[in-house]
Amino acid sequence: MAPRLGMALVGLGAATPPHLRSLQDLSERIDLRYAVTRHPHPDRIRPYTGPVRWVSDLDEALNDPQVQAVIVATPPSTHLDICRRCFATGKHVLLEKPLELDLERSKQLASLARQSGRHWGVVMQHRFREASLVLQDVVDKGRLGEIQAASVRVPWWRSQAYYNELGRGTLARDGGGVLLTQAIHTLNLFQSLVGVKSVTASVVRQTRLHQMETEDHVSALLVLGNGAPGDLMATTAMYPGFPETIEIIGTQGSARLSGADLQVHFLQGDPLTVRGEGGTGSGANMMDFSHEPHRDLLTDFIDAIVHHRAPRVTVDDALKTHLLIDELLRKGRMSTD
Repeated sequence: MAPRLGMALVGLGAATPPHLRSLQDLSERIDLRYAVTRHPHPDRIRPYTGPVRWVSDLDEALNDPQVQAVIVATPPSTHLDICRRCFATGKHVLLEKPLELDLERSKQLASLARQSGRHWGVVMQHRFREASLVLQDVVDKGRLGEIQAASVRVPWWRSQAYYNELGRGTLARDGGGVLLTQAIHTLNLFQSLVGVKSVTASVVRQTRLHQMETEDHVSALLVLGNGAPGDLMATTAMYPGFPETIEIIGTQGSARLSGADLQVHFLQGDPLTVRGEGGTGSGANMMDFSHEPHRDLLTDFIDAIVHHRAPRVTVDDALKTHLLIDELLRKGRMSTD
């Protein structure tokens, strides 16, 4: 058996349980040596039962030669500095989305990653759902024929209490609103399936359901990778929250991906169905989803290191989604009318 990969987890916020459950599932392959956090949260480490050192000094973990990789799960505003320090000590990095606060800082981070010579992955776990993988295979093999149109919808809900905590929905901490914080996963998957060449029109606004600094509703018309039309809607104002949906129309059939469920209907041949389990985090309980896609993403990241290949979701892959979000915001307009 290959030696376990020494790892440190930086940040232990509310979004870390699926990481910890994944680390527990993969304990035969991963040795989680450090949890780096300014404020220990013993209850949040419970999904992981192995021995872990609690430290507040990142350098203590980075200076340990047995730590080969780092999961960075801190607020976006900290990513550039933390990743720079990780790369300087020769560590591989798996980074929670988004890359950084804005496009310029995201480009700086991507440049650092390319120059580091280390493996660098991004947590876009929707790419690892079974239904997503099946649909990707259907599209890649041309089973839907030529793509004629596609839509993406993220009809989620977050209460005002959510935005009242920890600077959520602010430019200083999160860098943006529904696009950068919630919809980024589905947009990344949508791009991998059909591509997005450009944004034709975009409306960006803050609804009356929230008091926040950034946007909670975006509508847009898109040009897909092959020139076909597309459209987008993303919000955190649709109570009580519904699964994100991608619909694709092709010359040989159509597909509808709703959360972790997939239906594909071919003009000729039997339909294809995949049923997922659990929620999608679309409502008030933002952690209501299976940790299995996180585990599969982490497995892919480990395999990338072991076999000296790129992970499925790379820095350049994630940067494309940041470029799309930036274009949506630039071509949109904030309105409270």
